[in-house]
Amino acid sequence: MGHTCGTGTCSTGEEDSECSSCSSDAPVDADALFDEQVQATKGRMKHIKHKIAVMSGKGGVGKTTVTVNLAKALANKGHRVGILDADVTAPNVAKMMGVENPELYSTPAGLFPPEKDGIKVISMAFLAPQDEAIIWRGPVIMGVIEQFLTDIVWGELDYILIDLPPGTGDEALSIMQLLPEMDGIITVTTPQEVAVLDTRRSVDMAKIMRVPIIGIIENMSGFVCPHCGEITYIFKRGGGERAAEELKVPLLGRIPIDQAVAEASDSGEPFITSGEGATKEAFDKMVENIEKVINSLA
Repeated sequence: MGHTCGTGTCSTGEEDSECSSCSSDAPVDADALFDEQVQATKGRMKHIKHKIAVMSGKGGVGKTTVTVNLAKALANKGHRVGILDADVTAPNVAKMMGVENPELYSTPAGLFPPEKDGIKVISMAFLAPQDEAIIWRGPVIMGVIEQFLTDIVWGELDYILIDLPPGTGDEALSIMQLLPEMDGIITVTTPQEVAVLDTRRSVDMAKIMRVPIIGIIENMSGFVCPHCGEITYIFKRGGGERAAEELKVPLLGRIPIDQAVAEASDSGEPFITSGEGATKEAFDKMVENIEKVINSLA
């Protein structure tokens, strides 16, 4: 049986034994280890021009749906794109991208991510049964994210979108610490006040960590009746805009409630692939706004 030490989980094959890397006689220099991790991450990610984390203060706001569709909209413009699914315990990117059982290629250089429609994807869903609970403590989850950043051979990319789990926990902290040169974060909210309140926390975390804030996306901002065209604001109205004004960050756009988006996500095909109408226009406009903000921050 293995044991847990300050540097991670070690499996020595002998109960109550210690490996050489975590022996009590050889204390770990935490600062040196962290610097080494940051340098390893920089080395692997240096071929990726733009690194963006997509956050949400709470679950259920459609953050992963937004991530995969933004990725596809960027790919449609000719960009080389990757998605890193950093939601280790509840990975959904693989399902929404339709790459649930890919063949993975591991080489001495690292693990090559599968690719679909010009988008490279890595997710914990590739490495564990999706119908089983992943019950891990924070240090183990942080170790997985570190491996995603340092062991995956992304190659040359224009954009990588990092889909974070809801909240401001270990995963978000790991990404912000290990990627100090990140372009920034996008936070996704829905219009109601409880979601906007949690969005403020995401923005506050980014400010504390000195990570640029690219902007806010308001999802589920209204339902357009397909018969009469009337807009019904099911989750209230204008919460994202008020948050953007209060926090002095850009409002990147609003996405209406659209049944076709949910159907596309469940089928493993981003809505942007074949969708049309106001929802597609909203995603395309948001990509333009994101590129403008990134260029202004450069």
